[in-house]
Amino acid sequence: MESDTGTFPPHPIRGVRAVYARQAGCPSDFAEVTVDFEPWEVCVAFEVAADLVVDGDDDPEWQAGCQAAVEAGIREEFAQAGAGPSPAVAVVLRRMRFHPVDSHPQAFLHAGRLAVRNALAAAQRPPQAAARRQG
Repeated sequence: MESDTGTFPPHPIRGVRAVYARQAGCPSDFAEVTVDFEPWEVCVAFEVAADLVVDGDDDPEWQAGCQAAVEAGIREEFAQAGAGPSPAVAVVLRRMRFHPVDSHPQAFLHAGRLAVRNALAAAQRPPQAAARRQG
């Protein structure tokens, strides 16, 4: 679904959850993120929420590397989307979940790509209507 200007997202899409979990051997791959997609000016802006929730890791340097991978995955997926609405979006990383053994930056790159796919699918649905008053 495109907005009148042909940009994505046509409306705010919040709480997009993406889980990348692959168990092909040991170690496996695991990354989980929750992001918001907000209409923005032009191109793709990425930010980490000040109140970012992090589950399963307490190393700020490791987190920063995984956050950069999420951003890279988001940008790659938008670049490969090709035809369709042009991204004019602010992406806000709200939550990250790590596994102590199976999480690594490449898994978070894939989670970022999945987040874009999930948001594009969500854009096909209309925004939730405001709750009606029961009288």
